[in-house]
Amino acid sequence: MNRQDHWDNIYRTRPVTSVSWFCEHDEASWDWIEAWSLRPTDPVMDVGGGASTFVDDLLCRGFSDITILDVSEASVAAAQRRLGEKSATVKWVVGDVLDVALPERRYRLWRDRAVFHFLTEKSDRIAYVNQLRRSLAADGEVLLATFAADGPEQCSNLPVVRYDEEGLQAELGRDFALVESKRVIHETPAHKRQAFLYCHGRWAARRGTAVS
Repeated sequence: MNRQDHWDNIYRTRPVTSVSWFCEHDEASWDWIEAWSLRPTDPVMDVGGGASTFVDDLLCRGFSDITILDVSEASVAAAQRRLGEKSATVKWVVGDVLDVALPERRYRLWRDRAVFHFLTEKSDRIAYVNQLRRSLAADGEVLLATFAADGPEQCSNLPVVRYDEEGLQAELGRDFALVESKRVIHETPAHKRQAFLYCHGRWAARRGTAVS
């Protein structure tokens, strides 16, 4: 089963609010985003954002240039049904972040909660970072949330790669500098606790030095 079929099956057979990664409001992301002085008109990309409520929170805060990318058509459809008429103000892209043709935008915010850690092949991680390089504005912010080093070894019956800050920096390469990170414990709808690592990155030049 390929990625799209796997995730479509999940979202067609289970309520959105029952999946382990469901988060009613991702306050861990907003704690940082609200400190970055983003303008409501700044382009925002949410990778794997399909059925997530992050788009709802963006719209509630007045953001108007929102792109939601997800490999699952079913997850995107779930979000569109939830938003109703508001969904027409959002750019929806169904495809694999590794090779999908992204809109001709330079995003001020690239957010990914729980996609990158599913990339278990080095070639896939390289393809992801290349998409990020092509799409992020010079003054853009990167927010990556993965399972922490002591987080789950699998999710949705798929293997994952767990990260500490040094490991994630190595994957992003010298073009990006990780500015800060924090450990976040996510409680699933089944009341299980999962350790996440949230990392904030920027182009390395913005911090005055390249990172190897």
